[in-house]
Amino acid sequence: MNNLIRNILKEYKEEIIVIPSLSYFGDDWNALLLFLKSKGNPKWEILDDLNLSYKRTKSLENLYSVGGDLYLGGTPIESLGNLQSVDGDLFLSNTRIESLGNLQSVGGYLSLFNTPIKSLGNLQSIGGDLFLVGTPLSRKYTREEIKQMIDVGGKIYM
Repeated sequence: MNNLIRNILKEYKEEIIVIPSLSYFGDDWNALLLFLKSKGNPKWEILDDLNLSYKRTKSLENLYSVGGDLYLGGTPIESLGNLQSVDGDLFLSNTRIESLGNLQSVGGYLSLFNTPIKSLGNLQSIGGDLFLVGTPLSRKYTREEIKQMIDVGGKIYM
């Protein structure tokens, strides 16, 4: 392999730390954040559910993907950061989220009930239902317009 190809591959090879479950950190979100900080805050993924509902979580750091459900309801979170995918359900009800940013797919349902959501960002597909009741998007678009923007496997509640 020549040096040019080796350098290109080196640039595009991005390490992602895989966390099997928050239980590896005693179900302590702050302990996980300290661990990630000690590693230089790399991109990371969790293979299990991640329940941060009603905690003071403002950031997911460099979370890249969730293998189960992600619960963020009632948190002050405003951005999903680098999050690309959630294999299960994504619960964002009663948060300050205004955009889904880099998120591309949700395998289960997506609940945005009672949020100031203004943009679906890069979202391409939802495997289950989409809940938009009490959001600016529910007043701006029709169900048909939402279906033209993203592939929704279930029902759309507006």
